[in-house]
Amino acid sequence: MSSKENAAINQLFERLECRYALRVLWALRDGHPQTFRLLQDSVGGITPNTLNTRIKELREAGFVDHGSDGYTVTPSGADLLKRLSDVQAFATRWVAGRAKKA
Repeated sequence: MSSKENAAINQLFERLECRYALRVLWALRDGHPQTFRLLQDSVGGITPNTLNTRIKELREAGFVDHGSDGYTVTPSGADLLKRLSDVQAFATRWVAGRAKKA
């Protein structure tokens, strides 16, 4: 991997590693707009201050936008979520495999 590619993935991971960032994106994955309160409930356990911060960061990154109906993912956010959908399938297999070992 080139240093340019490393820099790009590091920048992306920096955004996504922030507490609740992935959960906020995941809560918006169905494409339906969510109000702040609904998004807070969908994420679960997030304070209003933290949610405001994550939304601001995700908007600056170009993954989330706010319209008249609420917050939605942008085309870039939808592309990222599409790629992360493979993680859901992996997580399901991983949990099932760990349950067999327990």
